[in-house]
Amino acid sequence: SVAPKTCPKHLENANMIVDEAERSIRVPPLSKRPWAMDANTTQRIKDSMAFEAARTKPPTGFPRLPDIPAARYVDPQFLELEKQGVWKRSWLYAGHASQAAEPGSWFLMRNSGTPILVVRDLQGEFRAYYNTCRHRGGPLVTQDAGQGRGFVCSYHGWSYALDGQLKSVRDKRDFVDLDFACRSLLPVRCETLGSWIFINEAAEAPTLIESLGSVADELRQFDLDNLMLVHSASYDVPCNVKVLLDVFLEVYHLKSIHEETADRFLDHGGMTATLWPNGHSRMITPNRRPDWVDPGTRGMPEIPSVTEIPRLNNVSYHLFPNIVMPPTATGIPMLVFWPQTASSMRIECHWFGPTLPVKDLSPLWETRIKNFERILFEDLRYAGKIQESVEGPGFTGMALNYQERRIYHWHEEADRRIGPDRVPVDLRVDPVLVDWIERS
Repeated sequence: SVAPKTCPKHLENANMIVDEAERSIRVPPLSKRPWAMDANTTQRIKDSMAFEAARTKPPTGFPRLPDIPAARYVDPQFLELEKQGVWKRSWLYAGHASQAAEPGSWFLMRNSGTPILVVRDLQGEFRAYYNTCRHRGGPLVTQDAGQGRGFVCSYHGWSYALDGQLKSVRDKRDFVDLDFACRSLLPVRCETLGSWIFINEAAEAPTLIESLGSVADELRQFDLDNLMLVHSASYDVPCNVKVLLDVFLEVYHLKSIHEETADRFLDHGGMTATLWPNGHSRMITPNRRPDWVDPGTRGMPEIPSVTEIPRLNNVSYHLFPNIVMPPTATGIPMLVFWPQTASSMRIECHWFGPTLPVKDLSPLWETRIKNFERILFEDLRYAGKIQESVEGPGFTGMALNYQERRIYHWHEEADRRIGPDRVPVDLRVDPVLVDWIERS
């Protein structure tokens, strides 16, 4: 990603991008990082699933998880800390490369709470800016997507190049000492993982690859550079974003909520979870029958580089703070959880598959997506009722078990991002999982 030139005296206030050349020395690009899920890793995962299926109690030394304070789901003060410390300082999914396929094309991303303009410049690089004119705050664009060689604010006609530099202003004669170099569009960090575009409003944040670490290494096998966006849908849900996200970080609920669907082919007792730095995690749940294959995917084109574990088990990655992905050899559903208010959220479901001409897309995609939606709707149906409960006096805290440790891991990371000293004492979570985080 590239930042426009900005007046030095405005660097602090402009939330400028750190020097990417220096970062690239420390963080090798994805294509040059070690391959993950090799034979040793695969065997270790198999052994872990066998251990989980056979155990009769939590592993020796696993700590008792303190209750998650109930107010973390409803308290306005904490939710504001969470907004500024987590959502404004994390790498967030902005879109797929096909949404800005040609130089000069752009799209508007609103999910982060601030309209952000994502553009492919004339050199083919992705950039992001706040959708805000540097004159009086007018929006640069008002449509969801478009294409051009720059941007003109429709309020007073200030115009900008694709690299964010201010190029012209109306009635320039009336401005005293207007320094164009100090009025470039304010950039937002913008980086890619394969064909996926991410943004981060924190200038000092680690690079996307550095932040993802082991997650990025394992996702290499899914040929991320050559995934096409097959389908997208979104659903508004009447609950705090964490209420629904929690559901997707465990399989403890399968026998209750998915009795006629996922529980029929997934063995939750053999689930093994890995906690990674920066709040990321992975959950692998074996199929009840080792030879079971999703009938909805038979005959669909596959990504040949996908390894044994994701081919024969249900793998689900969590990219902190809000992405859940259960990838397979035939395609990847990406669930993205977005807060709207303290008691409402939106979940987006994006489907990616091997790049093919549209005419060659498998007709099985429609059936597959409908089957997935059926399971998703089973999770959504209780969300509003749970929200009613967490807002009442009967909810005093969350008592989590070993299977639900990914939820606790999320909260620990949230406090680290916010800064533990900034979280009210009665709302903090103790970092008891530090020794259970797998570090490469």
